[in-house]
Amino acid sequence: MTELLLTLISAALINNLVLHWPLGVDPVLGSERPQVHALGIATTCLMLIVGILGYALYHWLLVPLGLTSLRLFVFLPLSVLLIAPLLKLLSRLLAKLSFDGLWPLLLGNAGVLGLTLLNAQEDKGVFHAIALSLGAGLGFWLVLSLFSDLRQRTLDNDIPLPFRGLPIELIGAGLIAVVFLGFSGLIKT
Repeated sequence: MTELLLTLISAALINNLVLHWPLGVDPVLGSERPQVHALGIATTCLMLIVGILGYALYHWLLVPLGLTSLRLFVFLPLSVLLIAPLLKLLSRLLAKLSFDGLWPLLLGNAGVLGLTLLNAQEDKGVFHAIALSLGAGLGFWLVLSLFSDLRQRTLDNDIPLPFRGLPIELIGAGLIAVVFLGFSGLIKT
């Protein structure tokens, strides 16, 4: 139980998919504030579902059949085919949030595919895969919210002309990555 909790915290804070590995960076740089929570919830749910199903397909189907080299060709359609039903389900369950227009952002999110490949690579059990998937999704949501708040603050402040827009956002991203680097000593392995 302790290992699962440590995996969850480690995936969300220490080994963040966006800051530690640059997976899923496009939605972070291209999203607006009204869609931040909808995109965070949708990405977390997609990572959780695809992570569990990808782990099960890999270890219970591809490994026994000796087809492990086809994992990319199984994981990519799996993640693509689950986006539309997930968005329909979330729009029914959470009617206050707008999930319109999130399909391309979820489709282009390399973090989902990267997480599924990481789950397949590590054979620590299905509960570890669940904790890693949930932690990665929550960490993505946290970074997405932080970048959205950073963007809002930079729009409200007087920033010199050469640093407006993308340069100040990249500087802020670097500072946020340094802050997350401070969590690396949180869990001793």
